[in-house]
Amino acid sequence: MKYAVLCYHSENVVCAWSKDHDDEVMAKLAVVQERWAKAGKLGPVARLMPTTAATTLRKDHEPSVVLDGPFAETKEQLLGFFVIEASGLEEALAFAKELAEVNPGGAYEVRPIGYFVDWSANS
Repeated sequence: MKYAVLCYHSENVVCAWSKDHDDEVMAKLAVVQERWAKAGKLGPVARLMPTTAATTLRKDHEPSVVLDGPFAETKEQLLGFFVIEASGLEEALAFAKELAEVNPGGAYEVRPIGYFVDWSANS
């Protein structure tokens, strides 16, 4: 089963990290990611640009409306995600817990992927 592990944190906090602190956190996360990649369980990993770079298409209007920036007003923003292959929720949570041990603050949301087409496998 594939799971999305969504990384949330206050963008104001993370963007205020020094380059050294950010590099340190990313290096610690890389250790966890490498272990899962070597086991063949880690798929795409992405770090999103700040919400100030976002554009939102609101489709609940006719015609659709394009807005600068994110639409949701929240304390924590979606900063990135991981796609993993796990035998079930417990294994997916184990991955999120490993990430949490080396990445201060924020939250990880673990969500099963109901429909998945890996287009990169067809390249």
